[in-house]
Amino acid sequence: MSRIFPAHAYSEAPRARCYWPSTASPPDFPTATGEVTADIAIIGAGFTGLNAALHLAEAGRDVVVIEAKTPGWGASGRNGGFCCMGGAAAPDKVMTLRYGDAARAEFRRAEKEATDYVQALLAERGIDADLHSEGETLMAHSRAAIANLESQAEKVERDLGITPTFIPEAELGAHGMSGPFYAALTTPVGIALNPMKYVAGLARAAAKAGARIFTHSPVSAIDRSDAFTLTTPQARIRAKRLIVATNGYSSETLPRWLAGRYLPTQSNVIVTRELTDDEIAAQGWSTHQMCYDERFLTHYFRLMPNKRMLFGMRGGLFSSRASDARMHSTIRRHFQETFPAWADVESPYSWHGLLAISRDLTPFTGPIPGMPGAFTSLCYHGNGVAMGSYAGALLADLVQDKRPSRLYPAIMQRPHSRYLLGRLRRATLWPIFALYALRGE
Repeated sequence: MSRIFPAHAYSEAPRARCYWPSTASPPDFPTATGEVTADIAIIGAGFTGLNAALHLAEAGRDVVVIEAKTPGWGASGRNGGFCCMGGAAAPDKVMTLRYGDAARAEFRRAEKEATDYVQALLAERGIDADLHSEGETLMAHSRAAIANLESQAEKVERDLGITPTFIPEAELGAHGMSGPFYAALTTPVGIALNPMKYVAGLARAAAKAGARIFTHSPVSAIDRSDAFTLTTPQARIRAKRLIVATNGYSSETLPRWLAGRYLPTQSNVIVTRELTDDEIAAQGWSTHQMCYDERFLTHYFRLMPNKRMLFGMRGGLFSSRASDARMHSTIRRHFQETFPAWADVESPYSWHGLLAISRDLTPFTGPIPGMPGAFTSLCYHGNGVAMGSYAGALLADLVQDKRPSRLYPAIMQRPHSRYLLGRLRRATLWPIFALYALRGE
């Protein structure tokens, strides 16, 4: 197995102080041993793999899920819990230029359908994931950013027929949003959730439907003859069809087509102790909306129902104990600048995980070129709660040679192009991240 980050990034260390495992854990599943056969094998027990497994099992297919660690161990169980629109990092102008405006608008509709899909799934399966927030709120972190809120509102109304709510600076305090912001825009699409409770409930639902889930079974090789053969330390799994759902934790060699077609980068999160009512009043931040800004190194934050504040920040291309400590110091500084009344509030939880970026800045969901019978989905650009889940449902149809029953945007059907520097591609972001970090953006 070949990966482009140091081994530290794939170890237990970045997850050791993650908040979500303290709130829930997935059920126990066995390790794969001996000879295992199935119609369909899925590598990866995150949002994408488990959603695919659930739908396939309910369709009567014999499906196995092979997970290197435990369900949700990767990004699915350590993200910020923002089930919101997103999935692509390409701006509207770029998507229109590359694919046409109709394809761009189609993808935007799929973003909304993805959030609707997850909310319906949670309700139908009775998964209690601590839901809150009425859509998502974009905060203007500078006066110049106000104009972007206005253009964003126009786009949402044009593409989705939904009218967002604009909140001017003078009214932010009344909405419980006091801070270094100049305006806000709330789009009533999406929900905040506990991602570990979601992924644990999803794993239980898939297993109940008949999916066989194997944990602590890292795949070290994929061979293809009359069927796919997956090798793990204690088992050989044979399947007629294959889904690779490893996203930011993918390997350059499993399968080889993935090499150079995704770029892992870190997203970092802290969670505070429970705040008192007096502390909440002192800062003037009492909203339970999931919020974010549009800095290059995006900030995302939400006051959870238990009065703990979650604060996340993109960025991080190095992985070691020393770089983890530096990133914790950086995110604490940004948190304290954003919420100065909480400068002395402890944040006992601090962790990071890997998301994936494509060179095209769009996700891909479909057949793996040159590998008949194999499918993949990856690169949700930090918005995998909704889009990764939705992609899993799409894959369940595709792997059965069915036309997807859900909107399957043309943009998501385009296989990713390669990064130019291959295994050295992380270096392409170092100067960009450094520049924006110096500018405080």
